[in-house]
Amino acid sequence: MIRSLHHVGIVMNDLKRAEAFIRTFHLIEDYREYVPTYQAMCIFTKLEPGTSIELVVPDGGVLYDYNNGKGGIHHIAFTVDDIEETTAEYERSGLSMLEDSGVKGAGPIYVNFLRPKYGQGILVEFVEERKSEKE
Repeated sequence: MIRSLHHVGIVMNDLKRAEAFIRTFHLIEDYREYVPTYQAMCIFTKLEPGTSIELVVPDGGVLYDYNNGKGGIHHIAFTVDDIEETTAEYERSGLSMLEDSGVKGAGPIYVNFLRPKYGQGILVEFVEERKSEKE
């Protein structure tokens, strides 16, 4: 079940552009972490409680050529209680996800994406926030 908007993801083709975006809009960086699964540095900024803008800076992989290498708005992300339950729910209804199960994202989150054809052309990410690893 979707609880709230978690963040909007923007692909930036260069770290300097991402940092300039942060300065231009007086955003506050919350944290950054490299996500090997997507070959990208992910920089989360602080906004209203519970929402953020994520700047994704790929160094290769499928995101590198996003929008012909220019970057741009890439996805919207919703907070869910359980990423595995959400993945299974969408798969049961015939809507496929990008990953077989949730993958570690930047910071204390696990994520999966609904394929854009099922989001009416929009890539939708589901985010489960975790304080610690599930056993």
